[in-house]
Amino acid sequence: MACGTFWMPAAAQGRFETYRCGNTYTDRPCEGGRQLAVDDARTESDRRAADAATRRAEARADQLERIRLSQEKEAYERSRRSAQDARQAAIAERRLASTEQLARARAQKLGSEPRRSSPRFSGAAIDKPASAGGGSSSRKKKRNDSSAG
Repeated sequence: MACGTFWMPAAAQGRFETYRCGNTYTDRPCEGGRQLAVDDARTESDRRAADAATRRAEARADQLERIRLSQEKEAYERSRRSAQDARQAAIAERRLASTEQLARARAQKLGSEPRRSSPRFSGAAIDKPASAGGGSSSRKKKRNDSSAG
C-alpha cells in the first residue's frame, strides 16, 4: 500500500522512478537510497477491482470495529452489574451476620442465670405475710383500710 501511494503520483507525471530510503519509499533520491524498478502491468479493470476490494475491506474493518466496541461495552456493563451484585451480596451477608450475632447474644443473655432480686423486692414479699384469703384479698383490705382512715 505504501509503495502504491508513492508511485502513483510519479506515474501520473510520466516518471517511473521510485527510491527505497531505509523503510520508506519515495519518488525523490535520498542518501543511501536505491532506485527500484517499478512496473505496473495491471490493466484499468484490475486497478478498479483492487480499489473495490480495498473499499470492501475498509467497510468490513469498520463493521468489525463497531461490533468489537459493542461487545466491549456489553462486557463492561456485565462486569459493572456483577460488581454491584457482589457488593449488595456482601452487604446482605454482613447484615445477616450482624443479626445472627445479635440473636446469639440475646440467647446467651436469656440463657444465663437470672439476676438476683434486689433487697427491696425480696424484702417486701418476706416482710408482709399473706392473709388467709390470698394476696389479692390483702390488697383489698389495704385499700379498705386506707380509705377508712
